[in-house]
Amino acid sequence: MKPIRLIRGFLTVGVWTLASRILGFVRDIMFAAYLGAGPAAEAFVIAFALPNMFRRFFAEGAFNMAFVPQFAKKVEAGEDARTFAEEAMSLLATALIVLTLLATLFMPALVWAMASGFVGDERFDLAVDYGRVAFPYIFFISIAALLSGVLNATGRFAAAAAAPVLLNIVLTGAMIWGAHRDINIGHALAWGVPVAGIAQVAMIWIAAARAGFALRPRWPRLTPEMKKLAIIAAPAALAGGVVQVNLLVGRQVASFYEGAIQYLNLADRLYQLPLGVVAIAIGVVLLPDLSRRLRAADDAGGRHAYNRAIEFALFLTVPSAVALVVIPETLIGTLFQRGRFTAEDTTATALAVAIYGLGLPAFVMQKVLQPLYYAREDTRSPFRYAVVAMVVNVVLAIGLSPVIGYLAAAVATSAAGWAMMALLWRGARDMGMAAEIDDRLRRRVWRILAASAGLGAVLILGEWALRPLAAITRGGALALLVVGGSMLYFVFSHLLDAFRFSELRTAMRRG
Repeated sequence: MKPIRLIRGFLTVGVWTLASRILGFVRDIMFAAYLGAGPAAEAFVIAFALPNMFRRFFAEGAFNMAFVPQFAKKVEAGEDARTFAEEAMSLLATALIVLTLLATLFMPALVWAMASGFVGDERFDLAVDYGRVAFPYIFFISIAALLSGVLNATGRFAAAAAAPVLLNIVLTGAMIWGAHRDINIGHALAWGVPVAGIAQVAMIWIAAARAGFALRPRWPRLTPEMKKLAIIAAPAALAGGVVQVNLLVGRQVASFYEGAIQYLNLADRLYQLPLGVVAIAIGVVLLPDLSRRLRAADDAGGRHAYNRAIEFALFLTVPSAVALVVIPETLIGTLFQRGRFTAEDTTATALAVAIYGLGLPAFVMQKVLQPLYYAREDTRSPFRYAVVAMVVNVVLAIGLSPVIGYLAAAVATSAAGWAMMALLWRGARDMGMAAEIDDRLRRRVWRILAASAGLGAVLILGEWALRPLAAITRGGALALLVVGGSMLYFVFSHLLDAFRFSELRTAMRRG
């Protein structure tokens, strides 16, 4: 089996994720313009959050964190990986069908659990209606995620990384179609969600079939291997449950403040851009790579992969965090302030963006550190750490809400992210050579921080200098600020030896 080309994998997943996130911004710009921060917007945010909440368990969450390392090791050892994948898919599909039926029946209770502040007004009934239509998405996206794990473990990343683009295309098309046909935009979006799921699973199944893994449904059986898979997945599922408690607490706090659900949703979308492009790309590629290296007893190769993943993550993430902190209002105003989304909405959203920006490096580092545990089939330690982070989140979100309102949810999320990252880092110290920091990374961390500080100064000065242009064209001013700042950051990085593109070219050639 061919080796995984690590840097090329990072870039493949990152580029496709970037394309998806850019289309996601187009979707959200239209969403804000059509629905603003009104009842239908907040109801759809909650309805769409429900299947996405459960996908953390069944899609790229707990199940795949257990499935991918075992499947990757079977691929490396030349064992019957296809039968294992088919049995896992059948078990997963059975659980998803039961979950979907139960969720449809108990949708009012789920909406209440997500946003009890909706009770007594039109948002509650809308969220229940939208939720029942959108929830079957969990079935399709989870099967797609398992098939993506199959492709990723064999070093094929493009199709799985490209599939999320379909979601944004379908939802954007649903809004245009709804507006053209004079159909309720919220209902059009809700129906677009399962349609997008069908498109995604079809695309990835075709890619898996072409790769030699045309998985067929089997009658679900709890074989010894499936029992082992369930035992490993259980702690990861509990950890995912803890993360969902954090999200639930944040949304509960926000649901008591008018418009806050939408403010936090749009702020989340903005910081998810670098998080998705960098962290998710690295996590997707690093987990199967480390799993196969551990199976082959290649500790030196594992250490190199781990250190380069951190280096690559920090090089792209720290400057992104700086931008979110120093120019959030410019970003939000340019992207979303139009139609029913007002200047007051922009200011409220920008405050949350800056707070999330402070937590961005921690969110990214979690995605780099977690594969160290999951590649060793250790799902218990991340669960214990997640419980500690949950306590931090709940205490801060509830405790600070009377003081700073909906912003308490953002503060709590960022603080919990740093707590989780610190615990993962500390726990990794006992993992031997494969988890050790090398001299190159130690040297470059400080240079990356210095280059990012220079970028912050450039953005602050550039924002002030471009105000006359912004009065004419906000989009043009922001584009000039982002492009100019990015170019100067690369110059700073080169001068400080924070990152060398010659090394990137070499890594691309070697994989």
